[in-house]
Amino acid sequence: MIRTLLASLACLCVSAAAALAQADIHDPWDALLERHVTRGADGIDRVDYASWRADAADREALEAYIAALEALAVSTLPDAERFAVWANLYNAVTVRLILDEAPSDSIRQIRPTLFSIGPWGMELTRSEGRTLSLDNIEHDIMRVQFEAAMVHYAVNCASIGCPNIGLRAWRAATLDADLEAAARAYVNHPRGVTVTERGLEISRIYKWFEEDFGGNDAGVIAHLLRFAEPELAEQIRANPRIVRHRYDWSLNAPGN
Repeated sequence: MIRTLLASLACLCVSAAAALAQADIHDPWDALLERHVTRGADGIDRVDYASWRADAADREALEAYIAALEALAVSTLPDAERFAVWANLYNAVTVRLILDEAPSDSIRQIRPTLFSIGPWGMELTRSEGRTLSLDNIEHDIMRVQFEAAMVHYAVNCASIGCPNIGLRAWRAATLDADLEAAARAYVNHPRGVTVTERGLEISRIYKWFEEDFGGNDAGVIAHLLRFAEPELAEQIRANPRIVRHRYDWSLNAPGN
């Protein structure tokens, strides 16, 4: 009985891995990002939601990609594959939400109830028979199953203040290097850390999820130093005092 069960589980893992390997399930997301996302001279990725919204074929391609991810037995995949699927699903579903709802200024304009602060509690996707919200993916799945600090560099909330959505899909084969690059890009950008005479102004992400970054100011500073380039690291060490947290909720669209 036990051997039969183990064999069945092994088959599920092989089937899920094979599904990912077929012509690379994330290729359509690459193509969509290439057509509709531009990295500006300021280092910020902006999504041309207007052009995407007007392109019926690319909206259908987005729906098909999301459906393909929803059909996977994600729980049977190796860790890096699971991370890539969840991060890509989160980002694709967020883009679909912006295309559908068309907020003019910020994702926070999408409020399913009077007291909502945004759409993150809305049930927007499914996986293995379970209906999921963006909050479920980020907080109940990814931050629990993976290194929580790195999750924040992988999921994008359609805002200027957020780490970039990226120009390519997340993939298991390059996951560690890509996460490292994403963390470095954010920490060394003014959105992540700005050095002032008084001390450090840093992203509010490091306050909202302080427990993921060491649990206190000292832990956050250690995290920032892990990814800071030499010049920034020297400035942080010279005055490792956090004086302000900030975040720009403007939609990550051209013109913002």
